[in-house]
Amino acid sequence: MRSLLLLGMTAALLGGAVWLAQTQSAVGPQAGEPAGRDQNQIQIEKGAKNPWTSLQVNADPEQFQFAVVADRTGGHRPKVFSQAVYRINLLQPQFVVSVGDLIEGYTLKEDVVTQEWQEFDGYVRHFAMPFFYVPGNHDLTNPMQVRVWDERYGRRYYSFLYKNVLFLCLSSESPPDGMGTIDPPQQKWVAQVLAAHPHVRWTFVFLHKPLWTDRDLEKNGWAAVEQALAGRNYTVFCGHVHRYQLFRRHGMDYYQLATTGGVSRMRGVDYGEFDHIAWVTMKKDRPVIAQVLLDGILPPDLRVPDSDEKGVPVKKVATYPAGGVVTLNGQPLPRAAVTLHRYIETSKTYRAVSDGWTDETGRFQLSTYTRFDGAPEGEFVVTVRLAPKLLNLGGPAEKSPIPERYSTPARSPLRVKITPAANDLKLELTD
Repeated sequence: MRSLLLLGMTAALLGGAVWLAQTQSAVGPQAGEPAGRDQNQIQIEKGAKNPWTSLQVNADPEQFQFAVVADRTGGHRPKVFSQAVYRINLLQPQFVVSVGDLIEGYTLKEDVVTQEWQEFDGYVRHFAMPFFYVPGNHDLTNPMQVRVWDERYGRRYYSFLYKNVLFLCLSSESPPDGMGTIDPPQQKWVAQVLAAHPHVRWTFVFLHKPLWTDRDLEKNGWAAVEQALAGRNYTVFCGHVHRYQLFRRHGMDYYQLATTGGVSRMRGVDYGEFDHIAWVTMKKDRPVIAQVLLDGILPPDLRVPDSDEKGVPVKKVATYPAGGVVTLNGQPLPRAAVTLHRYIETSKTYRAVSDGWTDETGRFQLSTYTRFDGAPEGEFVVTVRLAPKLLNLGGPAEKSPIPERYSTPARSPLRVKITPAANDLKLELTD
């Protein structure tokens, strides 16, 4: 009897061991398993037919992710940037890089500048990963702001390496006389850093202004930067314009980001006006880059915590629905940028007030403060020019079909009057 009992217990133990081994094979490695099984690979029992496409996971020791935040200021909107910090933490990148315009600046009051930096530092302190500062024109408006930056953060331009990838963080501002330039000492430094790292997998460049869109690249120093970058793989990120555009130069991608809280009419993807981050996955041999809208980054309960970040108050006047159609020689004119300008008598200048882009039928809607909110009452000079392409992928320069005289308010013959009602405008252009 005892022998039969022992035999039954032995069979049960053996059966349990077999079951446990099968279970571990199906669900993956367990604690105490023999070394040698690759913990970085999916552990699963394969059959003749399997309900999956592959077991090769999308992971590599050299792969990593980082985020790039766009402009925050120029009249920042409340709660956007501070809540972006929370949203980015949900994505868990290795680090975050900026493209400048982090505070409002444009003041000679040092106490105001100090308070603005303290506020901003309070937001980025909540990042769960490193944050890399890059200065913009709002951050380095004048010599006092340069001194404050230097006292708080030290260098205005610098570089770092991560997993054999080189990151160049540049300053496109050298006030008072070098706004929108890479000055000679920085040009020399860029050349030295690049020469010291000829065999990196990729190079990323961050700066505030899209200096490559200027007319004289020798004068603003960007030609020297591109010359130093020649012969290597690289990607450039900038901001400043508050409109997303992708440029391709020398076979490389240059991203002009939109906003992460900066002033914007927020007319959406068609206008390149949205709050977002660039999400960069650095693969073994190239980056994969996605533009991620902030509104699409949500926690499980779909509620983003409130924030005490105040925006810049905007003095608004009443606006009225306004739009219309643009024709050239009697034919609808697509992809035209229509802008209303008010003449300022005291300064003898024109100030752009409202704008809109035509669609394929030549129709447009005007915006002043927010998406398609119309235009204020009054009389305006109207300019019409070719709307910018959001994707500039190289090739010959595009020739505008719109006569030059319509492109500047001082020369344009177009006039409109906006009334406190719905305004249907007809802009008739001729060669």
